[in-house]
Amino acid sequence: MNDTPAIELKGISKAFGPVQANKDISIRVMPGTIHGIIGENGAGKSTLMSILYGFYKADAGEIWVNGQKKDITDSQAAISAGIGMVFQHFKLVQNFTVLENVILGAEDGPMLRPSLARARGVLKQLAEEYELAVDPDELVENLSVGHQQRVEILKALYRQADILILDEPTGVLTPAEADHLFRILDHLRAEGKTVILITHKLREIMEITDTVSVMRRGEMTATVKTAETSPEQLAELMVGRKVLLRVDKTKAAPGQVLLDVQNLRHVDDAGVERLKGVSLQLRAGEVLGIAGVAGNGQSELLEVLGGYADATGTVTLKGAPLPLSGAGADGSARRAAGIGHVPEDRQEEGLIMPYTAWENTVFGYHRDPRYQSGPLMNNALIKEEAQDKMTRYDVRPPNPNLAARNFSGGNQQKIVLAREIERDPDVLLIGQPTRGVDIGAIEFIHQEIIRLRDKGKAILLVSVELDEIFSLSDRIAVMFDGQIMGERMPEETDQTELGLLMAGVTEKPEGRVIDAVDASLQEKEAREAEQHD
Repeated sequence: MNDTPAIELKGISKAFGPVQANKDISIRVMPGTIHGIIGENGAGKSTLMSILYGFYKADAGEIWVNGQKKDITDSQAAISAGIGMVFQHFKLVQNFTVLENVILGAEDGPMLRPSLARARGVLKQLAEEYELAVDPDELVENLSVGHQQRVEILKALYRQADILILDEPTGVLTPAEADHLFRILDHLRAEGKTVILITHKLREIMEITDTVSVMRRGEMTATVKTAETSPEQLAELMVGRKVLLRVDKTKAAPGQVLLDVQNLRHVDDAGVERLKGVSLQLRAGEVLGIAGVAGNGQSELLEVLGGYADATGTVTLKGAPLPLSGAGADGSARRAAGIGHVPEDRQEEGLIMPYTAWENTVFGYHRDPRYQSGPLMNNALIKEEAQDKMTRYDVRPPNPNLAARNFSGGNQQKIVLAREIERDPDVLLIGQPTRGVDIGAIEFIHQEIIRLRDKGKAILLVSVELDEIFSLSDRIAVMFDGQIMGERMPEETDQTELGLLMAGVTEKPEGRVIDAVDASLQEKEAREAEQHD
């Protein structure tokens, strides 16, 4: 066995002004292994990998690749050293074909035709060897995110990368696509390739990696064999305290129907129908989870119910109809009716980033007579309540005078949650409640959602994280292509069945699951392309 590390980082340090992102980090990644790196937001994972790939220059330390010291000054130097990186947000030209994207920046010379011909042959060989089948002549914009990810991997392999860095690779994949990705990684490992996997999903770490390194506050706190650890131990190493990974909750006792949605339809500005007759009921004292791959109508469902988009159909709240267009169909009217809304994108829709935390704790409710002092706002009362909310919701730092942009993502999310939950809504719409949130904050947010449910409130939860859907939901509905594909009780289903529904497959296929998923997603892509044309 080769004892020379594929990658060895020695004493890597990097500061951005007063912030020390990496502090004297040393790590050894052995060849032919899958090495996981986990840590909370701001732990320094991405900075460390950006140094390895040449995006940043370390202030101190050394990089060794296959036993040789390397000066990696940019991504071209990293590629020359045999390192490839698949980013969380893909670096693809949408209106180029797969083939054109693969050779972009790696052409053989000024004449493009020979490069394309050579690449086509190499691409075919790589696709067969690693189960990376994708049409080389298809435009990237017509591919599902799972297929776009395959293109990114093919790009790296075409450049003869022996070491692959993958940053949060399953964030936008169905379970079946994620399983297929893991098979690809298995193939790469079997061929002697080395994979560095950055993920916050402990289940994936346990399932696919050989070794896992844990980072906390810019330092490497531990490196352990995956077979010799557990999710609970890894969570404690990440956060520095014991963390409850499963939601501690009693069985729900659903009451009356609070929100009744029938035949909801929505057409976007491009003329594409995003909601196609959605019907659902939400009861007091329950969490209804909406599962699905991003882009299948969940966002539009939240926007319509929250008063941010027009629609047709009928929606009633406690038996009273809600307007779906025109006067009285906006967000303020929804809030007045008793619907709270934690939007999917906290920075674009939930907060005004340059404004202070105390101002953000009252936006949307600032016309409440309690906050008026004659013709002016009662800022003293708002600040007092903001301080109380930030203390109770463990917002760090608990300084209401800081601008929202100065808080981490998890603490920004807590500000939004505190604002909406403290208004005691009858119905709470929550989109991606823990997206980009630290594992310790996830525990707190989940507990708050269940506490609200137990008070008799109705929660509509949209999340791309199936673990979160299973953990919080009392019922699960699955959306695909703007429709509800089915509804299940969490205890009566599993991730495989939900994953098929998420890909539009309503009957269990006889062949391989990934084939059925691919076929269904390609059919959806074709329909959307026709609508846009």
